[in-house]
Amino acid sequence: MSTLVFYSEFDSFEQWSVLLAPHLPGVNICRAEEVQNVDEVHFALVWKPPHGFFAAYRNLKLLVNLGAGVDSLVGRDDLPDIPIVRLSDPHMARMMAGFVLFAVLRYVRDIPAFERAQRERRWHYLHPRSPETVRVGVLGLGELGAHAAQELARQGLDVRGWSRSQKTIEGITCSSGIDALDDFLANSDILVVMLPLTPQTQGLLSAERLARLPHGSAFINVSRGAIVDQVALTQALQRGDIGQATLDVFDREPLPPEDALWSMDNVLITPHLASVAIPASAAPQVAENIQRAARGEPVLNQVFPQQGY
Repeated sequence: MSTLVFYSEFDSFEQWSVLLAPHLPGVNICRAEEVQNVDEVHFALVWKPPHGFFAAYRNLKLLVNLGAGVDSLVGRDDLPDIPIVRLSDPHMARMMAGFVLFAVLRYVRDIPAFERAQRERRWHYLHPRSPETVRVGVLGLGELGAHAAQELARQGLDVRGWSRSQKTIEGITCSSGIDALDDFLANSDILVVMLPLTPQTQGLLSAERLARLPHGSAFINVSRGAIVDQVALTQALQRGDIGQATLDVFDREPLPPEDALWSMDNVLITPHLASVAIPASAAPQVAENIQRAARGEPVLNQVFPQQGY
């Protein structure tokens, strides 16, 4: 008998176990505290397990990360030497693209100005801009970033993308490499941050780089808070150098109640929900990787935390 051990303080064990069980006959699915024989634990489905979590499971064959981002595993010295896979659910990509599309179009159509006017009971007309005149920079062209960029391009927006290595995406003007980053920022009326958090991207958007953005630009972060200098971002928003921001992620989560961002009229805050794992659509993918590992076959969507992705 093989056992799949589950650990997450944020995800429903009941939901995942019910969805996985039909795909994994002969596999016992249980919480970490319910494991009866640690030597039978061959698979782990986890999100942010505590340090030392894996030490007891000497026969692990596969670690499944309950999410698309693997930054919670980067830098750990207690990971087993086994394949590690992430969720790569098209529903997650669609959810992220929908959130990004909402956030970008909210600025393109000047919705915050109308929200303020409504609170003041003031009829305020602004003529809509032609979408091709709005430059949207997507910082990060991985699976989620590329999907979002294509959705934005379908709206007729002038979409540019930046990535560490050169990408080719139809309808997107792509640039790459750290030497191209400053020009990319300077030509982004709306910046959408979609990079993974790695040692190379942590703090990438420093005060100096944020200053490269056009005056009054809009800033959207749906990746990880640690990629941006949050103090510098707050100050830029207070000065109006950056005009508006939609922030789904922060350097501390939950965002402390005393943080200045909460009370800023030009900031929309959401609680890290731009894209989340959907068990109903992701369970078959998780089960397939477990079946592959059990048969000794290569797994899908393998990640390498030492590289950050």
